[in-house]
Amino acid sequence: MLRCQNCAVELSEDDFLTHNGRTLCEDCYLEASQRIRVCDPWAERSKRVFRESHGLSGTDGLTDLQKKIYEYIQSRGKATRQELVDELKISMQELENQFALLRHCQLLKGKKEGDQVYLVLW
Repeated sequence: MLRCQNCAVELSEDDFLTHNGRTLCEDCYLEASQRIRVCDPWAERSKRVFRESHGLSGTDGLTDLQKKIYEYIQSRGKATRQELVDELKISMQELENQFALLRHCQLLKGKKEGDQVYLVLW
């Protein structure tokens, strides 16, 4: 019997995908294979040019989830990734993708304090 090596759901012989040598269900495969790079100067520049050319500022043009992330951090001054995952009931990978997009918009960034990394306003 096959199991997803990420979430342990049972898989049929013809209903699995592999990613980096791991056997995954479709949901876990999509999450693992659709990562958005956080530190991407070209994406940041492109997003900045796009937002400026469309007159977008602040949370204009963001998805509801992106707005929730931004507003949560804005209301507290900073937040850990785990706090956001717990508060918003999303996966760590989804948070990482959304954080990458918000960083490309120059709305959020990471800030290290001691041994902890916080997400803070740009």
